[in-house]
Amino acid sequence: MRVTVAVREKTSSRLYLAVEFAAVFFGLVVVYAVFFRGTSPIPVLIVLGGAAVVYLVRSPSFDRRSLWRAEALPGQVRSMLVLWLVTAAGCVVAVAVATPDLLLVLPREQPGLWALIMIGYPLVSVYPQELLFRAFLFHRYRPVFGEGAGMVAASATAFGFVHIAFGNWIAVVLSAAGGVLFANRYRRSRSLLSASVEHALYGLLMFTVGLGQYFYHGAVQP
Repeated sequence: MRVTVAVREKTSSRLYLAVEFAAVFFGLVVVYAVFFRGTSPIPVLIVLGGAAVVYLVRSPSFDRRSLWRAEALPGQVRSMLVLWLVTAAGCVVAVAVATPDLLLVLPREQPGLWALIMIGYPLVSVYPQELLFRAFLFHRYRPVFGEGAGMVAASATAFGFVHIAFGNWIAVVLSAAGGVLFANRYRRSRSLLSASVEHALYGLLMFTVGLGQYFYHGAVQP
């Protein structure tokens, strides 16, 4: 009898978490996209990232070292850079062929803004996103998605979907693909620093190569 009750409670808890996941990472995103599109998401990211930290450090089962774990980064750098270099070359070719006027447009025409993004983007955007879509999501919704491919898929899907706020499908597709990389990086390393470094590399690539117009709150509709 006790076993049956325990199973029911576990099932009920998983159902609740699944509904919560859908509401938080899809429902609230739709609300934001409809009512607050065109506003900067940075303040929201910082507040939610702070809330995620509070939740995680107060959770007895969460390993706080995962919020940084710098010692894991050196072992990740080689595989990270190899894939990034291939992606960077592909992006340069794609932009040069499809929209040559946009190639390196930001560093060429607005070097001051480009430099500001290079410095500020990893701090005020990347790390808060990784707190939410990797550390918090992996920990909070592990009973629903497990720790393997299911969790990676859930993280990447949520990460791609949140970019509907930018109003174009390119941001959604590229972010979902990036989400697979960042989720796998965090899953293997349990280092939010490693996932954040990889995330920053790809984000800064987009802003540098000429695709940044799809990844800010004033993004155009392609």
